[in-house]
Amino acid sequence: MTTASQETRCGKAIHLEGISKTWGGAVAVDGLTIDVPAGSFTALLGPSGCGKSTTLRMIAGLETTDSGAIRIGDENVTRKGCSERDLSMVFQSYALFPHLSVAENIVFGLKVRRVARERRDEKLKRVAALLGLSALLDRKPAQLSGGQQQRVALGRAIIAEKPVCLMDEPLSNLDAKLRHEMRLEIRALQQQLGFTMVYVTHDQVEAITMADQVVLLNKGKVEQAAAPRHLYERPSTPFAARFIGTPPMNLFPAEIFGVLSDASDLTLGVRPEALKFSSEGPIAGTVRAVEFLGADVLADCMVAGTGFQARLPAANMLAPGQSAQFSFSPEDLHVFDTASGRRRDDLQTEIGARLRA
Repeated sequence: MTTASQETRCGKAIHLEGISKTWGGAVAVDGLTIDVPAGSFTALLGPSGCGKSTTLRMIAGLETTDSGAIRIGDENVTRKGCSERDLSMVFQSYALFPHLSVAENIVFGLKVRRVARERRDEKLKRVAALLGLSALLDRKPAQLSGGQQQRVALGRAIIAEKPVCLMDEPLSNLDAKLRHEMRLEIRALQQQLGFTMVYVTHDQVEAITMADQVVLLNKGKVEQAAAPRHLYERPSTPFAARFIGTPPMNLFPAEIFGVLSDASDLTLGVRPEALKFSSEGPIAGTVRAVEFLGADVLADCMVAGTGFQARLPAANMLAPGQSAQFSFSPEDLHVFDTASGRRRDDLQTEIGARLRA
């Protein structure tokens, strides 16, 4: 149960306890348990079909849970409707009314709730200034850019001053430059106003640059939930290791390293940026292709039938067909049990030392 000390300004904590959802016999969400601290920004991240949007819709009350419980603040809202959950939501489509002006779109919810005109105008002025929309209030949505439409949808959500705001892939319709700008704006807004944010995305860059906590979902289950830096530095499974980081982590069967012939049940991971071009490294591969990235080059290589990538300073002159050896620091090694897929930190130091010997 959430105590008063857990409330951060206007935000409320969210607790999901073993929630599940099936569609026609197919499991979309499978016993999820997630804690979202009050006033924090949590991103639900994962590939298409992992259950992230279904989870968000269950929090919103747009879908019912088959089992489990949902708490917002001190209240069990599992069987309550969307309008009873004291939250706002921004959809991927923005869902603006084309015949209404920007001002009318933003205050629409307040008018439905019969908020007094004077109070609506006061709140509209503040929100429009906050989002840089003051000069656009008389325009219709068709006269706005994609970024401006996104701001209107955001303004409609925050003007109600709800303690929880849910967002479902809100930036997917914008180009790369606008996505970057809106990421900064949404994060700054959430921190300034202090509401609790749950944000669905398939884009790891959005998740790790915006969120306090990233919940990585895979096939309807929580793969790992942690701060972005922790997810990158200590992924708990090979799936997490490959999903977080660009390019993704290299994974090698341990037996391809000659000194580890007794470790066939292990998978070793090294990030491309942790590899160094070396004449005596433990990874001896053949370069298949080289991509020039400006300050860096990305070498696509092969060793014993396993492909891997090395991100190196551009001064390293590599060419397709060339044999190359790579080394890495023991602390950059990640060890996973192949059968269970779980991280094995207890073996990292020992194996790192054997590879260096």
